[in-house]
Amino acid sequence: MHTTDFAALDRATRDLQPPFAVLDLGALQHNAESMRRRAGGKPIRLASKSVRCRSVIRSVLAMPGFRGILAFTLPEALWLAEEFDDVLVGYPTADDDALHRLAADRRLASRVTLMADCPAHLERIAAAATRGGHPLKVCLDLDASLKSLGGRLHFGAHRSPLRSPEQARDLARAVVERSGLRLVGLMAYEAQIAGVGDNAPGSPLRRAAIRAMQGVSRRELRLRRKAVISAVREVAPLEFVNGGGTGSLESTAAESVVTELGAGSGLYAPTLFDTYRGFRPRPAAFFVQSVVRRPSADRATVLGGGWPASGAAGHDRLPTPVWPAGLQLTPLEGAGEVQTPLTGPGAARLAVGDRVWFRHTKAGELCERVNELHLVDGDRITAVAPTYRGEGQALL
Repeated sequence: MHTTDFAALDRATRDLQPPFAVLDLGALQHNAESMRRRAGGKPIRLASKSVRCRSVIRSVLAMPGFRGILAFTLPEALWLAEEFDDVLVGYPTADDDALHRLAADRRLASRVTLMADCPAHLERIAAAATRGGHPLKVCLDLDASLKSLGGRLHFGAHRSPLRSPEQARDLARAVVERSGLRLVGLMAYEAQIAGVGDNAPGSPLRRAAIRAMQGVSRRELRLRRKAVISAVREVAPLEFVNGGGTGSLESTAAESVVTELGAGSGLYAPTLFDTYRGFRPRPAAFFVQSVVRRPSADRATVLGGGWPASGAAGHDRLPTPVWPAGLQLTPLEGAGEVQTPLTGPGAARLAVGDRVWFRHTKAGELCERVNELHLVDGDRITAVAPTYRGEGQALL
């Protein structure tokens, strides 16, 4: 197992004043290569929301095994498409201004693919295409969640109403029947597999239940996705079928109908991915805070630190202090907006001015808190890369 050399990272950043964020380039390279191997020869479309730094996006797309971008908003896609020539918007949009801008620009329209899962999306896209004068590319978003007991049990994200082959065929026909629209792809993201660790600490029964659910879901989705693709191809040929995520690269790549995978979080390896059996990425992204108080002999307090991850509120959404060793958040205060008290055996050894290194629960959300990433190779900073925020892009 690889152990992060925090002493080297600390030496590289000794002249920086916290708070700041660091990206370990050696760990990033290792994770990218691991993801490429796990993809089994199929290209990985880079999920930009998990990176949120154009410099890193450029470097990853230059690596073997990565091709194209999976964006999270249309304004982001338009911005990225000024430089990159294959951008799939992972979520539907109701931004008519952005749609009109896309349809009015031949170059952008050829580079960006829009997501749709219902006729209301198609009406907006078609109206923009008519007004702008350039045809627009469309991808259908298939719901990949697992439902049982007549829908009373639901596992996965509530993404799309599109589930059955018949529904997909009907929506595909609705695309091709509208002037100015071209159906080019289909996407399905299995969040209940790709984004849920199967080896979390705690109850063995819960781990067993998660593994059982994921096994059932893989089998159900493999059959349903194949049937859906067959039905859609009766209406129009598809240029790509996108599926998967960092946590499900192997199983999704094994499906013959899937032509490409979508992933990105595994590059930074946030704590979300510490609980998977099948792979072990190296932590690559960190943020650093300063100790500013010693309220008691066994506590130290850092300034700020309240950088929780999105999702249902809970302890697993909080950042994790990882260096020096032996630190933990307090149950009552957690990670605070202006201060974060730390306990544990390591807290007694901290002094005012010392630094504490944290990992975020999710990947790209760290970049919403900082203007730049300090790129470290070994024990030296090789570059400083602006994040989306640092480039003035508040996209969601």
